[in-house]
Amino acid sequence: MSKLGFVAVAVVGLLLSSARPAAAQSGGFCQLSGTANINPGLSNTDGTFTFTFSGALSSCQSNVPSAPTDGTITVGQVIVVNGLQAQEPAATGSGSCASSSGSGIAIASWNDGTTTVASFTTQAVGGAVNLAGNVVAGVTLPVINPQPGQPTTVTVTTTRYAGDQVQGAVAFQADPSQCAGSGVTSPTVSGAVGIGAAQ
Repeated sequence: MSKLGFVAVAVVGLLLSSARPAAAQSGGFCQLSGTANINPGLSNTDGTFTFTFSGALSSCQSNVPSAPTDGTITVGQVIVVNGLQAQEPAATGSGSCASSSGSGIAIASWNDGTTTVASFTTQAVGGAVNLAGNVVAGVTLPVINPQPGQPTTVTVTTTRYAGDQVQGAVAFQADPSQCAGSGVTSPTVSGAVGIGAAQ
């Protein structure tokens, strides 16, 4: 398994999380699944890379009755905000299949219409990935090909889990030979993530 690819994916998972009720005054805990795209592919040689992610949050459990049960999570994707297409920033990282670190911004869109924007960092050594992040007030994104009279930027604002912390653990699947070859570029990601306010 490519550990670096694992790291990159892990970073994404972290952003979208919902927090484990037992560890927070309020929050949720969700299953995460999706696909990361890493450029250049992670290999046995140290280097810098960017990555994007698109996935689903499902089977969410929460100690808040009105909390959403599922949603989507994106990093570095084209999304629609107020009817306009906008570009999320790709996450960045450095390292190799043996160890790596990364950081970025993730946006979770919940099935009740609310949104969570989170900043995240990740540290990976071997198969162990530490995910840590915070829900932020929002993020401003550039509009793609704005027409005359249209805004050049749009802002995505957090409307759920404001000020909370995020953490999680995920894994990805890739052929071990990819690290020694062309690199891990599109690993499938799965795991669990949580977000909540510490007691």
